[in-house]
Amino acid sequence: MRIVFMGTPEFALPSLNKLAQVHRILCVVSRPDRPKGRGMKVLPTPVKFFATQLGIPVVQPQKIVDIIESLKSMQPEIIVVVAYGEILPAGVLEIPSRGCINLHPSLLPELRGPEPIAWSIILGREKTGITTMWMNEEIDAGDIILQMEMEILPRDTRGSLEKRMSVAGAELLYETLKLIEEGNAPRKKQMGEPTFAPVIKKADCLIDWSRTATEIHNLVRGLNPSPSAYTFLEGRRFKIHSSRTFTGSFSGRPGEIVEVKESEIFVATGNGVLSILEIQPEGKRAMSVKDFLLGHSVKKGMRFE
Repeated sequence: MRIVFMGTPEFALPSLNKLAQVHRILCVVSRPDRPKGRGMKVLPTPVKFFATQLGIPVVQPQKIVDIIESLKSMQPEIIVVVAYGEILPAGVLEIPSRGCINLHPSLLPELRGPEPIAWSIILGREKTGITTMWMNEEIDAGDIILQMEMEILPRDTRGSLEKRMSVAGAELLYETLKLIEEGNAPRKKQMGEPTFAPVIKKADCLIDWSRTATEIHNLVRGLNPSPSAYTFLEGRRFKIHSSRTFTGSFSGRPGEIVEVKESEIFVATGNGVLSILEIQPEGKRAMSVKDFLLGHSVKKGMRFE
């Protein structure tokens, strides 16, 4: 089929790669390149970089409405959207002859919105899934085509789950397009009360030590590798990249360091103890607690805030 593919981050790469092997990708639409890193160097989006390697034309409009006429001239049968980063207006949704479809990393109507992978871990879910759907003007509210359930493993982070879901999602998208091409793609209304996965703000990343150890551990997992959970110790900010819950019998005020060992810092919470395994001082690289303690004096009784 004649396809316009819209996507931006690494999550979309397996889908683009899979579809490019069996369909004609007329062009790839990606968000504009942005400055990144400490040097704020402008880098291509992952999808743009990969599409260029495949020899597929790439367009990067500031707003999608800027290229409506260009999209119409391509006469696509399908527009496929995988983590593009902008809501498509009716003028775009009406262009392809067979419709617009979206790959969304949750079991809709659960976790509609831009951050379902992170929130599924932060909220302590043990399962999630992937949905392909027909797009409409309402965010993530279109009719379902296919769904696949996935387990969230106890050691999963946002990064590891995102990688697994991107690969599985590419396969689900391939099967979805096969059904569309055959004229057999279903349209199932979303059933049940929707929940939402909003944009993660800086305030969401600040550790509240009055929460339970399990809740804080899930926050650390859900924000790894980025934007990362953070806390303060003696006025300095520290990102926490890895942790575990501890079942020992330490006691202390929420945020209080109750024990320091060679490779772990044990912190009291509102319920239970959290062991910090990997930490990043402000302006420094992430490191194991073992390496961190070689250059920092952290003592029992100090308190994270």
